[in-house]
Amino acid sequence: MSGPQTRAYCDGVVESEGFPVADVSDWLAQAGTVVWVDLCGPSRDQLHELANELGLHELAVEDALSQHQRPKLDHYETHLFLSAHSVGIDGDTGELAATEIDAFINDRWLITVRKDDGFSMGQVLQRWDRSADLAKLGVSFMLYGLLDAIVDGYFDTVQAFDDFYDEVSEGIFSERPLDPAQQRHWFEMRRALVRFHRLVVPMREAVSALMRREQSAVAEPLYPYYQDVYDHILRVSESTDALRDLVSTIVETNLSLRDYRQNQVMKKVTSWAAIIAVPTLITGFYGMNVPYPGFGQESGVVVSATLMALLSSGLYVLFRKRDWL
Repeated sequence: MSGPQTRAYCDGVVESEGFPVADVSDWLAQAGTVVWVDLCGPSRDQLHELANELGLHELAVEDALSQHQRPKLDHYETHLFLSAHSVGIDGDTGELAATEIDAFINDRWLITVRKDDGFSMGQVLQRWDRSADLAKLGVSFMLYGLLDAIVDGYFDTVQAFDDFYDEVSEGIFSERPLDPAQQRHWFEMRRALVRFHRLVVPMREAVSALMRREQSAVAEPLYPYYQDVYDHILRVSESTDALRDLVSTIVETNLSLRDYRQNQVMKKVTSWAAIIAVPTLITGFYGMNVPYPGFGQESGVVVSATLMALLSSGLYVLFRKRDWL
């Protein structure tokens, strides 16, 4: 795990970075200063030390320390608590990699807590440095940069799912059946899609709650930017719904094709069994130990052989005509 990252802004300009977390209070004592602290996989003592210094609510601190929080926005007396997830997918294994990112939000400070280093803050810092004019808006702008980086990663994941299911859609009509490894991969990707949907959809509600003007969490000039993030989340959510429908269609189609192929095999097997039954019937009849026309004579052999050839050929032609063979 990487160490804490810190920055202090004054009127949108970086005054200092990389200072110890213990100096946060000193920077906040200066008027007009905004502080950002990032903790990656912090210990309980590290987070509680910062919580005591900034007055973080104990329930929010416990949520930041616990695993598998759903995306949400909680309101406390002195700050907001946002829980989100950065998500990526490995198309070869079907493994969904999700990193939980929690944020404590105040007018003067932004504290981000990452469960692991699966999400790099470097891309967020690039967004902050790229828009120095908006940095004057303080925490609202910093939070926007964080959300924008998280949501942009969703599009890459959706594209990976889309590419995979396009390939699957073309492959299900192949005459060669799926091997167990492919079936397992299908299952893992489908399970990953369900989990991805559960992580993305609640983000829509969290960002919507963040944008409510009565909360005063977003500076007025930044509303169009937050609206853009919200629209991106809607697009991702709609895409995952469409993918889930596609997956259901693929599964149903695959089952139908499997039943169809099985019926084709059964028709062929049954047809050949009927053809073979004719010689069996005739040889069984002529093999009886009782006198019959042609018994013990060469004509009986000719008649039986002719019947077997004609009837078997007739059945073969009939089954071929009906596409049973």
